[in-house]
Amino acid sequence: MSQVAAAQAPDVMDVGAVLDGLMGRARGAMATFADADQARIDEAVTALAWSIYKPENAERLAVLAVEDTGLGNVPDKVIKNTRKTFGALRDLMRVKTVGVIEEIPEKGLIKYAKPVGVVGAVTPSTNPAATPVNKAMMAVKGGNAVIIAPSPSGWNTTNMTVELMRAELTKVGAPEDLVQILPSPVTKELTQALMKAVDLVVVTGSQNNVRSAYSSGTPAIGVGAGNVPVIIDASADLTDAAEKICASKIFDNATSCSSENSVTIVDAVYDDAIKALEAAGGYLCSPEEVRSVKDTLWKNGKLNRHIIAKDPAIFAEACGLPEAAKSAKFFMVEDTGAGPDKPFSGEKLSLALTIYRAADFAAAKRQVQDVMDYQGAGHSVGIHTADPAHYRELAEDLKVVRVLVNQAHTFGNGGSFTNGLEFTLSMGCGTWAGNSISENLNWRHFVNITHLVTEIPEDKPSEDALFGGHWQKYGK
Repeated sequence: MSQVAAAQAPDVMDVGAVLDGLMGRARGAMATFADADQARIDEAVTALAWSIYKPENAERLAVLAVEDTGLGNVPDKVIKNTRKTFGALRDLMRVKTVGVIEEIPEKGLIKYAKPVGVVGAVTPSTNPAATPVNKAMMAVKGGNAVIIAPSPSGWNTTNMTVELMRAELTKVGAPEDLVQILPSPVTKELTQALMKAVDLVVVTGSQNNVRSAYSSGTPAIGVGAGNVPVIIDASADLTDAAEKICASKIFDNATSCSSENSVTIVDAVYDDAIKALEAAGGYLCSPEEVRSVKDTLWKNGKLNRHIIAKDPAIFAEACGLPEAAKSAKFFMVEDTGAGPDKPFSGEKLSLALTIYRAADFAAAKRQVQDVMDYQGAGHSVGIHTADPAHYRELAEDLKVVRVLVNQAHTFGNGGSFTNGLEFTLSMGCGTWAGNSISENLNWRHFVNITHLVTEIPEDKPSEDALFGGHWQKYGK
């Protein structure tokens, strides 16, 4: 049965039968590919990457994604489809996942990588093409099959993405059923059934899905919500900081979980930093305009889907901003504090950027932690500074997984060619966000490790070596 046929849901879906068919084909594909060596695995992974990196496919999927979801813009989705895929392929081609992947002679250890099994990959509406390919590449790199559970609003895009991946797998002689998709309509019941059927669940997107994955009884990796706060301190290059913040904030109309949602500026450079942000394309809203943005951006306590991730002119028009605002690239709203009664302190998925004024660096540090304590726990923080002591202090003191220094956050947080983070579209946020990982999702999360253990010369220190200091200080 082709995936096209499998994707046509009957009028009344038999969830059990659907999952049995998907799982049977996935396990069959894994069995067929079980003896693949590293070269064959890498051919398959490269084929998956090419399915979306190919220029006409990247463009076609970007157009369809915006049509399907109404989120973001086509040029930036093309960049996302290609840049993330290229970077992930670079990372994956540099590692070994078949057979012996590490030897430590002095410890008598040899490590062998083995597949985890069938992976259930839950993907978001914000990235209905790039994220499925990213996860499929990592899963297949480990010798696994993957079944993708897309956001219902992005199903058409993800289905086309899966068909393109399957076609490229066929070209290189790999089983096409290494990659499959849930049929439409994708329901909560169907997604939860998938979570229970597979061997590993990996969830990006809805925190409800993350919680469902963790309670499914299946080993699961979920990632946390974004709400990135960034600091501009007194030593920052203000022009550079403003240009990077603008480029990052407006990318794909702020759909990325790594998009800046607030900027905290120390008092000493506040006015000059605002001028730099305005020069970069920002519009500073008056107090009255801030109220209008708030009333428009939230309806009945929820983000207004009619203006999130929309182009700046649409946002300005909907919020009733003046003509001068309609040529801006993003919109600055000044605020104080953080928490449920301060909605601008949360993730906005829009071109609204909250601006905080802090007396000094210590106050700025408290502000960004307050923001993350409300929303975006553990995810990431950015700082623009020339003072190494400041960024080291953030890394030492804040409950956060990533601290990015003098970078456009959206382009650096999920891996960059100018930093050492691995390319991914899924960022673990540690136990601060209820996540099982505190790093960027990568190939290591898609393999099991067998440890071959041989004896070595005894490595047993004396009692005095271990307890001597304690005895001297506290006695026996």
